[in-house]
Amino acid sequence: MDGADAERWSGVADGWAELWTPFAAPAWRAVAEAAGVGPGSRVLDVGCGSGGFLAHAAGLGAVVAGVDPAAGMVAVARRTVPAADVRDGDAERLPWPDASFDVVTAFNALQFAGDLSAALAELARVAVPGGRVAVANWAEDARCDLATIEAAVAVAAGEEPAPEGELRQVGELEALMAGAGLTGVVAGLVELPWRAADDDELVRGVLLGEDAAVVAETAPVVVAAAVPFRQPGGGYLLGNAFRYAVGTTAR
Repeated sequence: MDGADAERWSGVADGWAELWTPFAAPAWRAVAEAAGVGPGSRVLDVGCGSGGFLAHAAGLGAVVAGVDPAAGMVAVARRTVPAADVRDGDAERLPWPDASFDVVTAFNALQFAGDLSAALAELARVAVPGGRVAVANWAEDARCDLATIEAAVAVAAGEEPAPEGELRQVGELEALMAGAGLTGVVAGLVELPWRAADDDELVRGVLLGEDAAVVAETAPVVVAAAVPFRQPGGGYLLGNAFRYAVGTTAR
């Protein structure tokens, strides 16, 4: 699925909330700790999706807001965290004034911006002086079992596997933040295992957003590619990882 296609993200919002939102919890915990999220923190999550991190930060006592370009995701996030200020918008044009938040985050979102540097500058703009800006996204394919399955699906369709893209290798997030003038950057790697209870959940997760004909044709490819990750007791366990970096804005 095209990561920048807001309409398609809207169409899979409920499925994403069910199958993928809980997956990112280890990254939420790592970033919240590194960014100092706690009682009274004003937190904005950019590309908030179905609102998983908003719920996590609110549970820590933060006052939370979110923004997403997909109307369906905005609707799910508002249901998930009714007290949150969730708005339609994108990373390059955030609908808040300067210095509105203590912490600004983006999980699996910033890489979809048309201009990464401009988007990061916009995240920094709405953070207070001395505030924190945090970005987290998938690590390189070698650390993500899901990439093996996605590559098999691409080959079966007669396509080249998708390139890794920016911000996934060691040091790339840190370099982006340094270029934006953020200082004191703390970076890390978080393991994010993904479990599927059976073939049906595996296929639904991997092919989320595809039409019924594509799912029917491609499901056997997904199941065959996932054989190395099948568990003795049933279901599947795929090891994956996110990289994250947290920087501080100028005072």
